[in-house]
Amino acid sequence: MRFLTRLCVGRPVATLLLMISIAVAGLMGFRLLPVAPLPQVDLPTIIVTAALPGASPDTMAATVDTPLERTLGQIAGITEMTSSNAPGTTMIVLQFDINRDIDGAARDVQAAIDAAQSLLPSGMPTLPAWRKINPADVPVLVVAVTSDRLSRPELYQLVSGQIKQRIAQLPGVGTADILGSSAPAIRIDLNLRRLTELGLSPEAIREAVKNAISARAEGELEDRGSRLIIAGQMQADSVPLYRSLIVSWRNGHALRLGEIAAVSEGVEDRNNIGFYNQSPALMLSVTRQANANMLEVIAGVKQQLGSLKAALPDSVALNIVVDRADYVRSSLHEAELTLLLSILLVIVVIWYFLRDVRALFIASVTLPIALLGSFAVMWALGYSLNNLSLMALIISTGFIVDDSIVVLENVSRHSASKGALRAALVGTREVGFTLVAMTAALIAVLLPLLLADNLMGRVFREFAVTLTATLIISLFVSLTLTPMLCARLLRHRAPAAGEKPQ
Repeated sequence: MRFLTRLCVGRPVATLLLMISIAVAGLMGFRLLPVAPLPQVDLPTIIVTAALPGASPDTMAATVDTPLERTLGQIAGITEMTSSNAPGTTMIVLQFDINRDIDGAARDVQAAIDAAQSLLPSGMPTLPAWRKINPADVPVLVVAVTSDRLSRPELYQLVSGQIKQRIAQLPGVGTADILGSSAPAIRIDLNLRRLTELGLSPEAIREAVKNAISARAEGELEDRGSRLIIAGQMQADSVPLYRSLIVSWRNGHALRLGEIAAVSEGVEDRNNIGFYNQSPALMLSVTRQANANMLEVIAGVKQQLGSLKAALPDSVALNIVVDRADYVRSSLHEAELTLLLSILLVIVVIWYFLRDVRALFIASVTLPIALLGSFAVMWALGYSLNNLSLMALIISTGFIVDDSIVVLENVSRHSASKGALRAALVGTREVGFTLVAMTAALIAVLLPLLLADNLMGRVFREFAVTLTATLIISLFVSLTLTPMLCARLLRHRAPAAGEKPQ
């Protein structure tokens, strides 16, 4: 510590260059810091979904949910497992320990699903699927898409084919999900009375339709070493084609689907619907990537929506329902204003007690350097500019100046009996250990937050680390830059009567 102070006092140019480097790194870090309302905390969560068309919630719970829970419950690190069953669907939410690697958990979930395959009903169209989610990722922007001319299936195709694809490709956008509707589908409403008269079951019709629209070949012809594959004329993709599908034969007569069912255009899930101002609408929910700047992501999506309006039909309207930019911008503005006010108040108090412009400059110059250095540390650690990190900087303003004032006052006391350089070295050496002890005591107070490994600890860790970094940088500046400036700028009063310069 003594060597560092002596080196910086003896080499003022090198010290200034070092402080300028810290300030420049801080300015670059401040420009690159992402903006968010709160620190990004990833909660390892996986959702498992399974489907069995036509099954009741009780059947789903007994035949699908229970076997999956038995195998999934054997995975290590699960802190909470909840499930819900609806007609034809089951959803299981797995929340893991916060220290659990999400990729490793996903592999374990897939292995558990494979192990449960023999216990699941044979009529399931597909195996259970899983996806990783983060409950902390809330939509930053929600856009309502309405049209007074297009039907719901047509509107869904327009949003999924044009709007969603363009939005999802923007920098910083994590996901773009469509809410309030589902994909277009051909709906088949069977006439159960007619099926009973013909002795057919709904399952037999389902299998017949499935086989009729499959893309596999109808058969093969072989002759003299040649093989010909017979394919169907076309795939059923419209209501008339579905109505003409042959689902059975009765007395040499082809039974077509249109004779036993009402076929119409619709959507996969008729219970999923959205409204905007009492008008049917699709909601496009946009989330950001973990380290993306929220304000920049929202601005980019808005700009893209503006360019998309010119390419969309006149009957389609885009309305922003949720915009978190206003809330984030206002909260950060209040925090930044509080930070500036705290800096001004500290400077005013310093001036009131010191009444010396040079001393005021020396004590105040540590503020911007320590704060800018903290921005560089925050960027290097992947933190964001949020309410908690700004609160840490606000709290640290008093501590930053306190270190500098302690050095300044002690150097000023020695200036009467010693030369400029000697006073700076001796004055800093006497209070150096005190400053280190003060900083260590303040950091010790933050140790519970720094070492906490639960959810709240992860939320407040960014606050604790930012405050700790600011205190350490302030200590470094007070032991290097402050004595160097005192030796060059501080007015050294002449020795009083009877005092001997040393």
